[in-house]
Amino acid sequence: MQAAVFYAPGDVRFEEIPAPAPGAGEVVVRIKRALTCGTDLKTYRRGHPTIMQRVPTPFGHEFAGDIAAVGPGVDPRWQPGMRVVAANSAPCNRCAYCRMGRQSLCENLSFLWGAYAEYIAVPAEIVAQNLYEIPDGLSYEAAALMEPLACAVHGVAETPIAVGDTVAVNGAGPIGLMLVRLAALRGARVIASDLSPARLEVARRLGAAETILVGDVEDQVAAVRALTPGGRGADAAIEAVGLPEVWEKTVQMVRPGGVVNLFGGAKGGSTFSVSTTLLHYSELTIKGVFHHTPHYVETALGLLASGQVPADAFISGERPLAEVVAALEAMGRGEIIKCAIIPPASQAA
Repeated sequence: MQAAVFYAPGDVRFEEIPAPAPGAGEVVVRIKRALTCGTDLKTYRRGHPTIMQRVPTPFGHEFAGDIAAVGPGVDPRWQPGMRVVAANSAPCNRCAYCRMGRQSLCENLSFLWGAYAEYIAVPAEIVAQNLYEIPDGLSYEAAALMEPLACAVHGVAETPIAVGDTVAVNGAGPIGLMLVRLAALRGARVIASDLSPARLEVARRLGAAETILVGDVEDQVAAVRALTPGGRGADAAIEAVGLPEVWEKTVQMVRPGGVVNLFGGAKGGSTFSVSTTLLHYSELTIKGVFHHTPHYVETALGLLASGQVPADAFISGERPLAEVVAALEAMGRGEIIKCAIIPPASQAA
């Protein structure tokens, strides 16, 4: 099969590699659509310490397609030809964190990598917990949004947001836009900030009441606070960029007693600073939120199927597999939100 194979940061090659065969409990999916993702862009640029356990390897992790083959021991409800979508991991449900109910912190997460290809083998653990039939009326590219949306659902679930609250979201990339939409669905008044006018336009479409073009204001923190009741600050602020300097700004945007969700993953080894006076005397809650759980994956698919999260707002077009690096770079430049990648086998179908 054709695949985009990661060798090293900045070194991705398009090669013929053996197509996978399903092992016990596994299914092989013929990929119809894969999506570009910020994590894939960061992986292309600098590798990934957790997921990239060996190289060379196909990469990419957001996809949907048709079951091509099933291995021994697979639940009989999974049959060749079914339209399916899978998350990129599954918890073990045995480790200390899983037993605490913190499945996103599982010590033995089974990861799935290799969506920029014509076929992918879905591990047994994911088949058992995070493989879903695509609902009628939902396109492949829309279904492939399930995994990143599950992460955003987790982020909002861990951020106390009440009807009428003011929520600041820093970053209007794909995840930031999902967070904007979910906060708006909770009844919040959302203030979205970004460097891209086009992305802020999408944020408004998804429910942002106010937008701030970062390059047009001298002080982003002051600009956000000026839009909050009495200038006190937002009830909650979410960072969706992954830069320490934006983490620091986000902490300064909330009111006393507010909650800060540092959602964007920064480069390994990064640090940031917070005023001890601000943290202590304003009684701030600062937290990080990572990944998703099977519950949030299922919730995300339901939001897409119901249309509460409109998929077309996130997908800026299609490109063939051979152009995946160009698509990732365009995403990194802010020219697109996400791009649907079409493998050769699906183009020919």
